[in-house]
Amino acid sequence: MNSPHYDLDVRPILSEGGEPFGAIMEAVAALAPGQSLRLLASFKPIPLFQVLGARGFEPSAREIGNGDWEVIFTPVNAVPPAPEQTERSSRSAWGDDWPEPVMELDNRDLEPPEPMVKALEGVESLAPGRTIVVLLPREPVFLFEELQARGHRWRGGFEPEGHYRIVIRSGGPGGPRS
Repeated sequence: MNSPHYDLDVRPILSEGGEPFGAIMEAVAALAPGQSLRLLASFKPIPLFQVLGARGFEPSAREIGNGDWEVIFTPVNAVPPAPEQTERSSRSAWGDDWPEPVMELDNRDLEPPEPMVKALEGVESLAPGRTIVVLLPREPVFLFEELQARGHRWRGGFEPEGHYRIVIRSGGPGGPRS
């Protein structure tokens, strides 16, 4: 029988100045059906909540002392998506409330902070509820925080080619409307 948790301690990677995202995604890929990921980090990995949330995981975080955090990512739905669902457009894969993107920005060759600045300019130019696709050279952890603060929603992930693709839905002035 499999353990209910797959344990991953990324604190050594972080203390050496490394980027643990690859190790985290490898651990997620290695999870058995229904198995949770128990992550130990030297900070509360809030951007990871959105990334793994889009993959069907619910985070439960608690500080364990000295600024360290334990986060358990539990699968919400143990049934994997049908293969054809992973190949559909953003609209059909995420539900009909996500319209087709009205534009795509390729920010992969820009130097920081330009990829984030251009993405924010693009989403701010949209009418409420409209979507934009942005291609980025890496996971936009600082962009996630800014999008949340401005009331926008997003879905994203790494593409097979190695870049990050994010679809952002404009919340419009004053944030999203229910």
